[in-house]
Amino acid sequence: MHTTPRPEPTGPGSVLGAPDLPEGFAGTFAGRYVDAAGTRLHAVVGGDGPPLLLLAGWPQTWYAWRLVMPALARDFRVVAVDPRGVGLSDKPRDGYDTGSLADDMAALMTALGHRRFAMVGHDVGMWAGYALAADHPGRLERLAVAEATIPGVSASPPLFGDARANERLWHFGFNRLPELNEQLVRGREHLYFGAQFASKAARPLPEAAVAHYVDMLAGDPEALRASFAPYRALDATIAQNRRRLGRRLTLPVLAIAGAENSGELVAATMRAAAEHVESVVVPGCGHYPAEEAPEAVLAALGPFLAPYRDAHRDAHRSADRASGRSADRASGRDAAG
Repeated sequence: MHTTPRPEPTGPGSVLGAPDLPEGFAGTFAGRYVDAAGTRLHAVVGGDGPPLLLLAGWPQTWYAWRLVMPALARDFRVVAVDPRGVGLSDKPRDGYDTGSLADDMAALMTALGHRRFAMVGHDVGMWAGYALAADHPGRLERLAVAEATIPGVSASPPLFGDARANERLWHFGFNRLPELNEQLVRGREHLYFGAQFASKAARPLPEAAVAHYVDMLAGDPEALRASFAPYRALDATIAQNRRRLGRRLTLPVLAIAGAENSGELVAATMRAAAEHVESVVVPGCGHYPAEEAPEAVLAALGPFLAPYRDAHRDAHRSADRASGRSADRASGRDAAG
């Protein structure tokens, strides 16, 4: 596993081709391809400090984090990644159960030189974050999750729920279909995915952002198939998660939710699987907190990640002092000689 010395990615989906990035974004962040566990993943990396992995959900890419990345990069080495099947990353035919997605993330961070790290996962990224914490307990320092429940951990919603729940959740069954969903959506990506964004956001996302996500799905013949793949792998994911529940997570967990979408469900989900869970529910926010309410997300992440950041700084100061003492001793020996 190694970072591949390729030129920086260009075109749609890259830092150099994405629309409406915050001012100075490309001066802090650069995209790169990383070979991890046999899959080429696209990551956008920048900032200084301990590593922080950001993993977005369906049907988004690394771009979902663009509004919070510059502030996070002041304290962390930020790694925002397109998982397999997404954006500029490879789109293999299999490996979309959350165990495989978690293995990819562990391999990615190893390839980038990070043994231990913190993570923020949204939607399907929350599913993968739980799997990573459970399957690779020595890798994660802290885990923040947003706006999902976890198949196999949360109770399944009733088939005949109320109309609001049906509007938010009907895509689960549709996305799991083996072929018909692709046949119905292909050529109508803007209709299908545009409706998903419109129905789940309490504060509408910018039209340019929605168009960017949809264009990424419509512009690659394999992207639509890969977008449905984590849902088609749910049988395997549910079985894995039922086994994972046998060992509760002990690392600190932060649950972030939009009051107009998941509310307290995110924290309730994590409390079924983890010992130490904090909860933040953002008023007036829907399913996309990092885009609908970036300042609130940063306000929640700041105190949660501060102990991780401070411990890293203290460790570096101690190492610097020890290095200085060693240099002084060596200088004294040289003078004596």
